[in-house]
Amino acid sequence: MASGARPTAGARSGRSGSAPHDALRDALSPGLEIDVFGPSRVPLEEIERLLGLALASAGIDDGHVAVEFVSAERIAELNAAHRDEAGPTDVLSFPIDGEQPSPGPRELGDIVICPEHTANLREAIVHGALHLTGMDHETDDGEMLAVQREIMYWVTPSDDP
Repeated sequence: MASGARPTAGARSGRSGSAPHDALRDALSPGLEIDVFGPSRVPLEEIERLLGLALASAGIDDGHVAVEFVSAERIAELNAAHRDEAGPTDVLSFPIDGEQPSPGPRELGDIVICPEHTANLREAIVHGALHLTGMDHETDDGEMLAVQREIMYWVTPSDDP
């Protein structure tokens, strides 16, 4: 995916799943197109919801995102090729269109996740999507990680009835 080649198979959705209450439901957009590749323990509907919330936090309500779950070997290859970092990592994001208008449907980018190096797959999905919006926790004085914590608070079931 990150090489620029379009994926040829996967789960596809033109609409995100339902949310537990109105504020979350309103954040989801039918304008998002999401492709998911590789095995994941997170259901497709939840991936859609997490992506919808993360993108909506930056005012993005349309475009295409691909998420791929890969092996440690594959993410290590991508990490070396694109970040000059040796070894596997948890999540990589590859923004494509940016903020400039595109001639066709908006291509937000690709998120690549290595489940075996990820403590929380849901948080990795949110983290990757926030990077696609242009956020960068290495340069933004904590803004991205604060948004990530807020989204995770919204989507994490509480023990209270």
